[in-house]
Amino acid sequence: MLILSRKRGQSIMIGDEVEVRVVDIGDGKVRLGVTNPAWVPVHQRERYEAKRCEGVSTAPVKPERVLVR
Repeated sequence: MLILSRKRGQSIMIGDEVEVRVVDIGDGKVRLGVTNPAWVPVHQRERYEAKRCEGVSTAPVKPERVLVR
């Protein structure tokens, strides 16, 4: 596991297309903003695990199946 320290407004890049930015820190919480392409799924861990337990697919969506408005 990689552990990084970031301040409010700073970010990290995952690959060339996913940015995770620290939006706010306070009240025992850290708020993160994620900028990602539509075909890269982003889930809260708890919801991801719940979907896996229910047998719902969490596989990435194929780019041709993404609706762009």
